[in-house]
Amino acid sequence: MREKLTFKKHTTDRIRWRCHEPLRLETFSDAVFAFALTLIVMSIEVPKSFTELTELMKGTLSFGMCFILLFTIWSSQNIFFRRYGLNDRYTTVLNGILLFISLIYIYPLKFLSTLLLQDSYIEHGELIKRMTPAQAPALLIIYGAGYVAIYLLFFLMYKNAERHATELEFTAKELFETQTTTYVNLMSMIIGCISILLAIILPASISGIAGFIYFLIGPTYGFWYAYRGKKSRLLFG
Repeated sequence: MREKLTFKKHTTDRIRWRCHEPLRLETFSDAVFAFALTLIVMSIEVPKSFTELTELMKGTLSFGMCFILLFTIWSSQNIFFRRYGLNDRYTTVLNGILLFISLIYIYPLKFLSTLLLQDSYIEHGELIKRMTPAQAPALLIIYGAGYVAIYLLFFLMYKNAERHATELEFTAKELFETQTTTYVNLMSMIIGCISILLAIILPASISGIAGFIYFLIGPTYGFWYAYRGKKSRLLFG
């Protein structure tokens, strides 16, 4: 079954897969991502009453958001290694930094996803706000810095794959598609930088606007892939 699924994905990818079996680097990466998810779960205590259980279930959506974001990072990394199978020192260092950032941003990510769904919690019968308005810019800067760093690393990894084009025997179309993904990562970095800049310059009372900048991701990706898809058809048929 796994071989069939791998073959199906391989045949639908515009860049042929040069590596089908996980490298030791990827095996280590999978363990780190699994540990990151474990850290999220470990922050949840076993409920002692039905009231605590209902409160715990409210956190299901925040856990789901964290899981989706981590899965997106893992999936992007997995596709990169399937496509290029690079195991050089530069790729190893970039991947190591990616794993490190993924780990240290687990709790900021968990906090942000929880805050979006529940801005307060009850402790000893007292309602406590998770964050004051004055702290919003700092949170957006922390989140934005992690977002920019992750896509910077993917940008550098794809640029490195371009430098190995001869060694990897790229076709003209594969080089074109690699460049397409490279600049998608660059666009994500720019969006994150704009969000950080707004969080810095806007007054704390309206700094939340900086968070809405991330809604530009969908339209930006849609426009870029449509443009590159049209250009690809003109160049390669």
